[in-house]
Amino acid sequence: MWFILALLSAIFAALTSILAKIGIDGVNSNLATAIRTVVVVIMAWGMVFLTNSQSGIAEIGKKSWIFLILSGLATGASWLCYYKALQIGDASKVVPVDKLSVVITLILAFVFLHEQFTTKSLIGCILIGVGTMVMVI
Repeated sequence: MWFILALLSAIFAALTSILAKIGIDGVNSNLATAIRTVVVVIMAWGMVFLTNSQSGIAEIGKKSWIFLILSGLATGASWLCYYKALQIGDASKVVPVDKLSVVITLILAFVFLHEQFTTKSLIGCILIGVGTMVMVI
């Protein structure tokens, strides 16, 4: 099931990029990011209430709150940078560079989460990095 959800995530992320590139034409990138964020907030809270998950707020620990807030700040910074890059660059170049987050995530997961970094992971990181450079050049 995780694979299907991850694949759907990739499909929606691709749609996000194309729809954003079309929608951001003539719109300030920060304003566009704010509009997108409002839509995401409404959708996310809608899912919380639809699944009756709102009672779980009281059970969230201090550590989780801190890291969820930090994650939200990182997401906001990512979206602001992404929309500005998308506004001034070609989607076919911006998106592959943005996807270098896969390589960075693998490295950070190894360093901070002590996840396994295998030969296969190393080869994948190199291929993604090289593939990104080929697409951008």
